[in-house]
Amino acid sequence: QVQLVESGGGLVQAGGPLRLSCAVSGGAFGVYAMGWFRQAPGKGREFVATITWSGSSTKYADSVKDRFTISRDNAKDTSFLQMNSLKPEDTAVYYCAAKAPVPGGAFAESPREYDYWGQGTQVTVSS
Repeated sequence: QVQLVESGGGLVQAGGPLRLSCAVSGGAFGVYAMGWFRQAPGKGREFVATITWSGSSTKYADSVKDRFTISRDNAKDTSFLQMNSLKPEDTAVYYCAAKAPVPGGAFAESPREYDYWGQGTQVTVSS
């Protein structure tokens, strides 16, 4: 059974950094594309960033581009989301997700494209 566990969330002042981690167990981490999503109160789950299985390609939502960086360490079965210059509007529960490989698949930005999910970690940015 594939399990994803996020960590690193918390309370931070606007302009500060935070680094989220997502540890994956029970599956073949090295073949999964990884994604990060977030969900603010009363809103739907929003795409944040995704990275290919090799780590060679990434894609970001416009709202976080140039502030957030997604990465992965396949030797440690872990994905990361480095968040800099945080804003109050970044406040949300952040989820990591894993997507099994699909032949010819492009970047996955919809939550429905992902197969496994973590339980989420709260990020609160104070103004």
